[in-house]
Amino acid sequence: MGGPRNARRAKDVLPMEQLNIDIKPRRCDSFVFEQKNFDVTNLVKYIDKKKKNGEHITYFHAFVTAIAKCIYNRNKLNRFVQNRHIYEHNDVVISFTAKVKFEDKAEEVFFMIPVKEDDNIHTISEYIAKRVEEARSPKGIKKEGANKAIDVLCGLPNILRVPIVGLVKWMDDKGIIPFGLEKDNLYYSSMIVSNLGSIKSDSIHHNIVNFGTCSGLTTMGMIKNVEIIDDDGKREVRKICDWGMAFDERVADGFYFIKSMEYIQHFFSNPETLEEPAGTKYELEKK
Repeated sequence: MGGPRNARRAKDVLPMEQLNIDIKPRRCDSFVFEQKNFDVTNLVKYIDKKKKNGEHITYFHAFVTAIAKCIYNRNKLNRFVQNRHIYEHNDVVISFTAKVKFEDKAEEVFFMIPVKEDDNIHTISEYIAKRVEEARSPKGIKKEGANKAIDVLCGLPNILRVPIVGLVKWMDDKGIIPFGLEKDNLYYSSMIVSNLGSIKSDSIHHNIVNFGTCSGLTTMGMIKNVEIIDDDGKREVRKICDWGMAFDERVADGFYFIKSMEYIQHFFSNPETLEEPAGTKYELEKK
């Protein structure tokens, strides 16, 4: 069986990573949770300054940009397991869902954000804002790919829908799912993100699923004022945002994931880096 579309076989797989696949062949048996409180004090000042200058940049735009930059620097975050092999996405794609209206019964739409090496917070925020605006306009967006397939499948009776979904899952497992079902499908992205802070919620630990090629899911909570005591006993109020993250540990070990979080913090502590190309490489100081 050939490899999955838009991905390449990883060549630097460690022995334990391969063994983990044999021991835990399913993604849902292999995810690990991480809770991280990021200091976003400098980021808050940066966003406030941009808004005063009339620029439409939000915390979510900054979060997506930071994640994409981290993936470009930590390529194992862009990997997934299929058919007992580890593959790496050719592109960096961040995905999320958005309600077309802020109502309980309003439908949700999948969005895919392809981030090129030369993209930055300005191009990313412009793209996200445009897509969300289209979805929430009276006309709405033209549904394609997974968004359209969901509407069709949900209109079928159980006797038809269940076997069709079963067939799609089988094709997904074999890496032969039709391109039309990959398009606008958040399960075929590098990372799924959810900004729960926008609805006044803290972060949660959300599971990842066996379907698709996405090995990570991140939720962001509200930004809060937290009193921090440094090593010298000095007290200071900082802006803190909690993140809940789930990763497939078969693509990388815990050390790799924790080190990757240091890149996220670096971007938040130095928000001007978000204006640099997403593909820019950084070497953080060793602690």
